[in-house]
Amino acid sequence: MSINVSGTEGYAENAESLIEQWQDISFEEHHEPVTHLIPTHPARILDVGAGIGTDAAALAALGHTVVAVEPVDALRSAGIKQRPSPRIEWLDDSLPDLAVLHSRGERFGIAMLSAVWMHLDEDERRRAMPNVSALLSDGGTLVMSLRHGPVPKGRRMFDVSAEDTIQLANACGLRTVLNVRTESIQRGNRRMGVTWTRLAFINDRARG
Repeated sequence: MSINVSGTEGYAENAESLIEQWQDISFEEHHEPVTHLIPTHPARILDVGAGIGTDAAALAALGHTVVAVEPVDALRSAGIKQRPSPRIEWLDDSLPDLAVLHSRGERFGIAMLSAVWMHLDEDERRRAMPNVSALLSDGGTLVMSLRHGPVPKGRRMFDVSAEDTIQLANACGLRTVLNVRTESIQRGNRRMGVTWTRLAFINDRARG
């Protein structure tokens, strides 16, 4: 892992326990509020903060091609080993700049930022939103989840509101199509009062 990657604090140090913990998370259950936004036809999908590849593997199994971005070496290595698929390409890259991705000049029909955005501070979020939105194809969809509640020890998280995130997205030509609050699917998080906001935006820049 690049030691200066903001937001990854606590993940490399606890990678072994996190990898075990995340094994039991179901893509279908975790993403139930947004699965209707995933295309039924094969699409090119970007998964930023892919972790051990649970989402990437599920999307690949549905016939999609996935670029899985994960800056923590231990998590990325576990994903490559545990979820091998010719439909998944793994990249060592990170927000807010996503410099490697931008150097490739690709565009995606779907970009997913699951449990990622709240690791960035206000300035980083302001820098990141244009970089993320620029990776969407015309009519492409950005799907995000924001965590609310106590911060686990050793992690870097910020209290990010849906309203602030929507303002940033709208300023980049992204139209809000989903804004829902949900409980955590993890029992331990529910006991701590953790909730999530699910957001989705459509890239309407081509209409402007």
